[in-house]
Amino acid sequence: MTDLLAMMEDHWWWLVFAALLGIGEVLLPGVFLIWIAIAAAITGLAALALPIGVPVQFLLFAALCVAAVWGGRRWYVAHPVDSADPLLNDRAARLVGEVVPVVEAIEDGRGRVKVGDGVWSCRGPDTPVGGRVRVVGAQASVLLVEAA
Repeated sequence: MTDLLAMMEDHWWWLVFAALLGIGEVLLPGVFLIWIAIAAAITGLAALALPIGVPVQFLLFAALCVAAVWGGRRWYVAHPVDSADPLLNDRAARLVGEVVPVVEAIEDGRGRVKVGDGVWSCRGPDTPVGGRVRVVGAQASVLLVEAA
């Protein structure tokens, strides 16, 4: 085994590492490992082309990791990925338009409504218990409602 390690040049380790990170990105997509894989691949190519020692390779890899992640982040901010369900993680926004029953009378603009199997605080026009209101928006975890 040590003969195999001695036979492999430094650049091959970086290229194998880059390939493993690329495979990891495919198996566990998170849009992060790919940037580290790019840094490892560039480090491997630099080690192949230039006579640089291992400590310099690690410094180059660290600098390239920072640059690749920074560049990747800027690219994704400039080119956002469209989602089939943009409100997936915004539960309150998903409720807009729903008609829900009042479970605690809305008095002085405040009350509670039943949404699914949960109860949410709400603000809106005075409505007795059992009345129905339509969700028109949300502020933090408080639903904004109007008469249905």
